Amino acid sequence: MISSIPHISRLIRAAFVFAREGVFGSVDPTLVPPPGQLALKLARLVERRGPKHGPRLTRALTRMGPAYLKLGQFLATRPDVVGVVMARDLESLQDRLPPFSQAEAEAAIASSLERPLKDVFASLGPPVAAASIAQVHRGEVLRDGIRKSVAVKVLRPNVASRFRRDLSDFFYVAHKAETYSSEARRLRLIEVINTMSRSVAMEMDLRLEAAAMSEMAENTGDDPDFRVPTVDWDRTTHNVLTMEWIDGIALNDHKRLAEAQVDLPDLGRKVIQSFLRHALRDGFFHADMHPGNLFLDDAGRLVAVDFGIMGRLGMKERRFLAEILLGFITRDYRRVAEVHFEAGYVPAHHSVENFAQAIRAIGEPIHNRTAEEISMARLLTLLLEVTGLFDMTTRPELILLQKTMVVVEGVARAFDPKLDIWKVADPVVREWIERNLGPIGRVQGALSGTGELARVLMRLPDIAQRSVVVLEQLETMTREGLRLSPESIAAMGRSEGRKNRWRTVALWIIAATFIGILIAVRNL
Repeated sequence: MISSIPHISRLIRAAFVFAREGVFGSVDPTLVPPPGQLALKLARLVERRGPKHGPRLTRALTRMGPAYLKLGQFLATRPDVVGVVMARDLESLQDRLPPFSQAEAEAAIASSLERPLKDVFASLGPPVAAASIAQVHRGEVLRDGIRKSVAVKVLRPNVASRFRRDLSDFFYVAHKAETYSSEARRLRLIEVINTMSRSVAMEMDLRLEAAAMSEMAENTGDDPDFRVPTVDWDRTTHNVLTMEWIDGIALNDHKRLAEAQVDLPDLGRKVIQSFLRHALRDGFFHADMHPGNLFLDDAGRLVAVDFGIMGRLGMKERRFLAEILLGFITRDYRRVAEVHFEAGYVPAHHSVENFAQAIRAIGEPIHNRTAEEISMARLLTLLLEVTGLFDMTTRPELILLQKTMVVVEGVARAFDPKLDIWKVADPVVREWIERNLGPIGRVQGALSGTGELARVLMRLPDIAQRSVVVLEQLETMTREGLRLSPESIAAMGRSEGRKNRWRTVALWIIAATFIGILIAVRNL
């Protein structure tokens, strides 16, 4: 319990910041048990006076620093955890922080590359963008006596230790929540924080971002409408990523797009088809495709940057997505329901017919509207909401896909409000279905299944041997029973007693801290 004190003290500070920014004022007290309602009333006393401008939670997370900022961005992709309203609030959270100094950046780059800066870059300009984990500079390198512009991304100093500390607090809260709440266990909060932790760990190793760029460049090498910047591997390390500088027009720069007389409806088509092609064909997609991360080059191709957040879909998830889209188009709601059961997403004790009925409630309104009014992203959002009623466990990869589709669809429709998403998506989805669910795909699936069966058969002797060992151990336990020594029983009793004592002490510390905060505020 002593190890809990640092977590509790930092969480008390976070709770005070949330209270000051009025976050608890947006909580419906009727949804909170009586003890929690009292805590909400106390928190409202600490709330900052004066008019409230902008989302409250966004302000609080920004004040708490990089890890909380990243947590907010991550939870924006998880409406199943925080709710649809709060997720939309968090979508406005901008990962922007003041840049650190040029001297610190240059020292970090030279140290990471293990060479003097002048030996690596011909020039290095001031930061052009700064976020919670890293910032980007424009630089120049000499290649065959010619200066070439590059983008240099460098991690913030000491960012890893700050994230480790705050992530440990998030894990502490998730463990406590799952211990006492069945709803928290259903939402798999520990797994949610685990997923975020892995994502942040990958973002803080810029070699992995470079590898993601390289992989997507291979996948999209023949795509006519999309390309990826080239990585400069000689100037890339754990803390530094150097890549080709993109001089294209950012998709959020509508003035320059208009001046260049870009065909905006065609640009919207490129955005939708590129994303679906990556998700379905490759199973590997850019999961942060907001307009600031997309550029249009001189050849009319989309160029993506910032590959820190990527999504992956296995063949099962891709088939699931394609069959769902096809099922809604053909109004075969039973097939859509069966796909959920076949994938193991909905527990078998539920009724396929009842689930198909719920799916019909989503699908039928689609057929009463014009094509441009139908949102594919909204369809998937409603589908994930309905599946929650049937105990569908959280599927992070599908949630990330759905949220990315919301962003992509929004970008595309900003260029053409009457964009027919289904018509634009049709050739990409149909090509994948014909290739993977048609005769050729079935033959390949059968061949793959044969290979898997052969691998299982080769492992049968080892499996049989391990099974015999396990059976012998079970027989011994059944005959002799599972025994604990008196020393073990006594140690368990002492440990449980210490936990209870420290839990009581911690509760009194929290109560006293809140009382002190209230007294301090009243005296202001």
